[in-house]
Amino acid sequence: MSQSFTCHDTRITSSYRLLASDLNEHNTVYGGHLLSILDGVASLSASRIAPSQMVTAAVDHYDFIHPFTLNDMLTITTYVSGVGTRSLEVFAKLTGERLDTHKHFLGGTAFLTFVLLDQAATLPAVVPQTTEERAICAGYFDRKQKQQAYRENLPWSTLEI
Repeated sequence: MSQSFTCHDTRITSSYRLLASDLNEHNTVYGGHLLSILDGVASLSASRIAPSQMVTAAVDHYDFIHPFTLNDMLTITTYVSGVGTRSLEVFAKLTGERLDTHKHFLGGTAFLTFVLLDQAATLPAVVPQTTEERAICAGYFDRKQKQQAYRENLPWSTLEI
């Protein structure tokens, strides 16, 4: 595929009202629930440029910055932040709004890696345009190298099954 896309072409934004059923015993959103929603939204960004089916290979990094609580609005914005031969990275920004005060906050950021199932398929380039996109995309190759080195030296690779 020789066509290129902008990060904006892959941008997905999705908002949710957080309810009591989303909360843990600390009255904040369950981390696993947050990651499940995040994976679904990020997969939509990946699908914007994927010529075939992709799977989530890793949540390479997630920073929990500020907790989400009851009746907050959670907004997840994702876009493709780097493209390899058969894999791509999606950046995610999770923001919140306290619905009673309308104050906004940054709840978290994450990077997820998706891999093409079709080994013969290739991915188009992605071009950043905004200051944020350029800053995020500039770190892609360093993040990818660190993840590859980590996978080659998995600390549990010697565990018996």
